[in-house]
Amino acid sequence: MDNLIEKIFKFKKVNTKELLKYGFVEEGNKFYFHKNLTDFNMLLTVCVNKQSEISAEINDLETKEPYTLFLSESAVGAFVGNLRMEYEAILMDIACKCFDKEIFKRDYTKRLISYIREFYGGELEFLWDKFPDIAVVRRKDNRKWYGVIFAISKCKLGCDCDEIIEAIDLRMVAEDIEMLVDNQKYFKGYHMNKKHWITISLEGDVPFEEIVKRTNESYNMAH
Repeated sequence: MDNLIEKIFKFKKVNTKELLKYGFVEEGNKFYFHKNLTDFNMLLTVCVNKQSEISAEINDLETKEPYTLFLSESAVGAFVGNLRMEYEAILMDIACKCFDKEIFKRDYTKRLISYIREFYGGELEFLWDKFPDIAVVRRKDNRKWYGVIFAISKCKLGCDCDEIIEAIDLRMVAEDIEMLVDNQKYFKGYHMNKKHWITISLEGDVPFEEIVKRTNESYNMAH
C-alpha cells in the first residue's frame, strides 16, 4: 500500500453497497474500479476487498506497463504533479462515498456506541483533527459531555507497556473512583479532572453490563 492510500483510507471501513453504486464490479472476493485518465493516456485500477484492504495501480495505455513515478514525492514536473493530483482526488472521492468511518475496533466499544445511539440518541463527535481517535458524547439538552471514547497507549495511563487499548472516560463520584482505580482496567480520568472522572478499559476485562451502568450514571451526573 502506498503512503497516500494509507493516509486517505486510515480509519475507514468499506461499504460494499456503495462500492457497487459508485461503479465497482465484484469479482470473487474483490471489487474493481477502472477509470481512463484521458488527459494522461493512463488507466487507473482500484481494487478493494471485503476486509477494507485497498490497492491502486496506474498503467500506461500504450505500453500496458505500470506507471509509478508519480508515487515518488521527489518527482517533479507538470505531468507528474497533475497526475498525482488526479490520482489523489479520485481516491478521496472513493473514500468519501464508499467507505464509513471506523475509528474503533473493539467489540465492547462498538456495542457501547450502539447503546448510546439507541438510548440517548447520541452520536460521537470528533472535535480535534489532530486526534482522530478521540470522540466525545454529550447530552442533547445541555450539551455537557458525559463520555469520552478513545484509543490510547497504556503507558500514557501510567502502565509499563505500550499496548494500545480502547477506553472511555466517564463522570463518577470521587469515592467510587478511589475504590475502583487499579491501574489495570480502571484508571484516573485521562486528560480530565481526576477527582470526578474515571477511565475504564473497553478491552473486555470489565463486564459490559457494568460499563453500561457507569455510562448511565455519568449521563445523569451531567445534568
